Amino acid sequence: MSNIKENIKNIQEQIHQACLAHPHVNNQENEHSSNNRQKPVSLLAVSKTKPALAVEEAYLAGQRDFGENYLQEAIDKISQLSHLSDICWHFIGPIQSNKTKQITQNFSWVHSVDREKIALRLNAHLNEPNQHVNCQDTSLNICLQVNISEEASKSGIMADEVFSLAEVVDNCDKLTLRGLMAIPAKNANITSYEKMQHLFKKLQAQYPTVDTLSLGMSNDLKLAIAHDSTMVRIGTAIFGKRT
Repeated sequence: MSNIKENIKNIQEQIHQACLAHPHVNNQENEHSSNNRQKPVSLLAVSKTKPALAVEEAYLAGQRDFGENYLQEAIDKISQLSHLSDICWHFIGPIQSNKTKQITQNFSWVHSVDREKIALRLNAHLNEPNQHVNCQDTSLNICLQVNISEEASKSGIMADEVFSLAEVVDNCDKLTLRGLMAIPAKNANITSYEKMQHLFKKLQAQYPTVDTLSLGMSNDLKLAIAHDSTMVRIGTAIFGKRT
């Protein structure tokens, strides 16, 4: 018998407790934000490799945001679950240039933009005549992926490239710059989280649309929230181990 509903409840409680331990995360006014409001921490359920049935079970338990890494697998699930009108799909995997059109047609969020070319292609597709978008809004919410631990095996821009790419995204009429995403190295020290926190606050001060720091998974949820994460990405702890 599946425990998805109970797992989501447990994760939400962990998020709640982490926020209580660091009340500035969602209670204190943020002096760096133009709207003087800090976004509460939300849960992104990472459903890669999991069947549509498991996603629907999570949906029925109240979960609305789902993250997918693999495009074709995601498109199959999105099609199967098209009757769930308020489900929100986030693309969180590496982006190949030839996949950008399908991403714009199926997702509301993209967390993994790390090149100017990709940003421009996404925007161009959204400006094409008769472009079909599954989400209600015709704009696409964008997070820039930062390789904060500077690992050769990971995608993402370096910290010193954030603001030049942010400017590119902000100048795209169909893209909305929402923030930053990072996957710190396993057992990364606190410095990586401090750097992401600093970059996020600096970006917020410059762009009024920036409200999202997609940082933290099962193993570092508390540490991420302590450093102003507004969205944590949880997979195995909700859906169980991948087969």
